[in-house]
Order: sequence, then C-alpha cells, then structure tokens
Amino acid sequence: MARVVKCGLIQASHAGSTEAPLEKIREANIEKHLKFLDQAGKQGVQIVCMQEIFTGPYFCAEQNTKWYDAVEKIPDGPTTRLMQEVAKKHSMVIISPIYEEDETGVYYNTAAVIDADGTYLGKYRKSHIPHTAPGFWEKFYFKPGNLGYPVFKTQYADIGVYICYDRHFPEGARELGLNGAEIVFNPSATVAGLSEYLWKLEQPAHAVANAYFVGAINRVGVEKPWNIGEFYGQSYFCDPRGQIVAQASRDKDELITAELDLNKIREVRNVWQFYRDRRPETYSGLCKL
Repeated sequence: MARVVKCGLIQASHAGSTEAPLEKIREANIEKHLKFLDQAGKQGVQIVCMQEIFTGPYFCAEQNTKWYDAVEKIPDGPTTRLMQEVAKKHSMVIISPIYEEDETGVYYNTAAVIDADGTYLGKYRKSHIPHTAPGFWEKFYFKPGNLGYPVFKTQYADIGVYICYDRHFPEGARELGLNGAEIVFNPSATVAGLSEYLWKLEQPAHAVANAYFVGAINRVGVEKPWNIGEFYGQSYFCDPRGQIVAQASRDKDELITAELDLNKIREVRNVWQFYRDRRPETYSGLCKL
C-alpha cells in the first residue's frame, strides 16, 4: 500500500524595506507567508517548510549589530507560538526557520519543527557556518549548531533539517539518513553566480546516497541595499533516485507541492544496498580535525 505524504515548499522575496523597524520587517514577512500557509492548508499539504530566516531579509549581506535584535526565543518566541497555532489549524507539520536567541549574545540559525497538532517537537541549529565574500558574513551572526542531526517523528513522516550551507557537507546528510530521516528539508538563501551550478547536483546526490527524499527551498529576488546577487528560487523536491519530481520558478513567490510515496525509500534501498555495504570501521580518517 502506498504511503503518500503531500509536502510543500514556500519560496518568497523579502517583503517591504530593509530600512523599516525590525518588528515591522518581521510582521510583513510573516503576513506574506501566512497567506501561503493558508493556501497549503486548503490544498491538503501535510508538511511544509519555509526558506532560511523567513521572517526577514538575508541580512548576513552586511555586518551590522542592529540585526542582533531580530532574534527570537524558540519555542517561547512569537513566531514559533504563531506557527504552532497555524499547524494545529491546518493539521500540518511546519518547519519554521528563524534567527534564534539561546542566551544574550549567543545566537543560532535555527529551524523549529512543529507537529500537525501544534506540538513543538524540537529544533535543528545550522551546523556549518560560512563566512565568505561577497556578502555571506554568517559567523558575525551565528554560532555553529550544537544539537547534532536530529530526526523528528511527525504524524506523517520522520523528517530531518539541513540549512543552506550545510548542503555542501555530505557527513551530516549521511547522519540524517542513519538517524532515520525519510525526508530532509534544506531551507536556503543562495544567489546566482556563486553556487547555482551545485543547486541541482549536491542535494539529489544526498538523496541518492541515502535513499531519502529531499525538499530544497531558496528565496527569490534581489535584496536592497546590498544587491549581493539574485536569489534564484528553483525550490524543488527530489526522490530517493535523485530525480526532481516538482520544481518552482526562478523568480516568483510561490508554494510548490509534491506527493511523496515514502514506500519508494524501501524500494530503492532494496536495490542499492548502500547502508548494508557501508564500512564505518574504515572511515576513521573522516574524524580527523
């Protein structure tokens, strides 16, 4: 019997001006995403994920301490509490990526995972933090994640989260598979001319190597005043064979959906026995510092 889960990805441009008060920026972006979340609920989406730091612009394009005030607590902050209400309203699992305050001066790039009944299940903190030109000054804002690679047992599927730059590192992607992930979501903010050629290469490769589904989300548009490049959208789902089964446009705010048959994971793993044939006892070199 098919075990089908309807999933959605929301890609969007930043709402409003980056010069507005931080609370207004958060409100405008949440309002934009609430419309897509309602659309997802009406379409029967069971699991949905937004883009990296969906409550604001990609402020890592500059190094400015004013953005430290954009942090929120998880799960006790306003966005997570609101997403719990939305999840319960639509019986929909929500992956909510925001800028998290752990304690004063200690901040993370984090995604909260909320079950379909509104229960907060936990969070993933981005593990690999870039600090590269042009305009990806993330070490100024984020401490590297310290929660490992958790898999969340939702009502519909066992899911993992990997955030943006994480996707360049196969080690965490493998651990998510070993921890039982059936679908891995990667909320991102990435621009043309930097890693676009890898966008449809690395994540389907993770899907193949680990025989799970991947949902890759990217924002769209050019964000002023920084103009570090075009966020090129093209959010997509790929299956355990690495085949793209649904894809969004390059430059449009939109919700894309796909029906994922989780039985395909077993089907693929019974053909490609990558987990059976692993040789972890020979991989000690991977742990060298």
